[in-house]
Amino acid sequence: MKNNPKVEIITIGDEILIGQIVDTNSAWMASQLNKEGFSVFQITSVSDNENHITEAVDAALKRVDIVLLTGGLGPTKDDITKQTLCRYFNTELVFNSSVIDTINRLFPATKNGINELTYSQAYVPKNAIIIQNATGTAPITWFDVQDKVLVSMPGVPSEMEWVMLHEILPRLAKRFNTPSLLHKTVIVEGYAESALAIKISDWENNLPACIKLAYLPAIGIVKLRLTGNLPDKVLLEKTIDIEIEKLRAIIGSSIIATEDIPLELLIGELLKSKKMQLATAESCTGGNIARLITSIPGSSAYFKGSVVAYSNEVKEAVLGVSKELMVERGAVSQPVVEQMAQSVLRLTAADVAVATSGVAGPDGGTPDKPVGTVWICVCTKDKLISRKYNFSTFRDRNITRASLAGLSMIKEILVNC
Repeated sequence: MKNNPKVEIITIGDEILIGQIVDTNSAWMASQLNKEGFSVFQITSVSDNENHITEAVDAALKRVDIVLLTGGLGPTKDDITKQTLCRYFNTELVFNSSVIDTINRLFPATKNGINELTYSQAYVPKNAIIIQNATGTAPITWFDVQDKVLVSMPGVPSEMEWVMLHEILPRLAKRFNTPSLLHKTVIVEGYAESALAIKISDWENNLPACIKLAYLPAIGIVKLRLTGNLPDKVLLEKTIDIEIEKLRAIIGSSIIATEDIPLELLIGELLKSKKMQLATAESCTGGNIARLITSIPGSSAYFKGSVVAYSNEVKEAVLGVSKELMVERGAVSQPVVEQMAQSVLRLTAADVAVATSGVAGPDGGTPDKPVGTVWICVCTKDKLISRKYNFSTFRDRNITRASLAGLSMIKEILVNC
């Protein structure tokens, strides 16, 4: 059995290269392979062209141990993967009655029987191992190439995912020895990527040799991905956990999560565990916090509702914010955003509420409240946090960063409830 195999994923289809569809297959496959300890060396996308496919396959087999192809296995003329692989491996297509039996079980034939194009799916490369497709018509072909493997799978995500989980990964695990490979993500807020790198440079420089660190910046946050590689999985998990605790001692509360999940999902879990419900009163974020919270299935269990009070008139009429206060202090101010949060808490009978008010831009800024100025308040019946943020001059980024800051403040108050 070969140790530490490298994998290349090749996705085939003009529709990927012209942007008609997004290649989600590669991302899903890479995540599953990593869980099993397989290292993905390269991901390649090629067109429905025989020369292009042949060149990609030939190059991949020279640099990796496992080549996984998806796409081009349909019955129509534009699907040429099967024929191309036959020519590449100097073999021919032969009829396989088991494929027809599988198709008949999955899709009971109509009174006119299986059409000729579907019937053609039963012609498979002669010298390949044929794996039946339990969810579609195109069978999977597995080629043994000396000490290497090439597998051709359908491009339909549901079909590819089923065969990867139930057939390909188990077979690869028997064929190759893989080390324990573990990814752990730490989500950090309040730092630009470069500032964070400077802050944690000593910690990074002293990481064990078995752990690699990658910076993944996004709007408002930086994800730190620690990737460990050791034969002993238990020891690897313990080693990474120790390093995360060392990191926590350096940047403390700037760490908002130690797993790669959306903050809105983490907040939902917290709300459910504490049997609390959330409401939002949003101005500059325009309902984006509510959108994020309700994007999680089952959020009706912990989300009460939202008031998008974009105008001062709605802030006054619906949320009861003092008109005199808005004239005196402005809508983008600490007392106004606090009144918004406390009011929506009462209106919805929620347990926790968040409110935002700011200058998203690109216009509307003043010398004392430039574009990017945002006030956020989170409160419960007996606790209140309000903070001023100064973001950027870009409207979309300001909305995203304000939403993430609001979610982070919700998490902060929930943890202490």
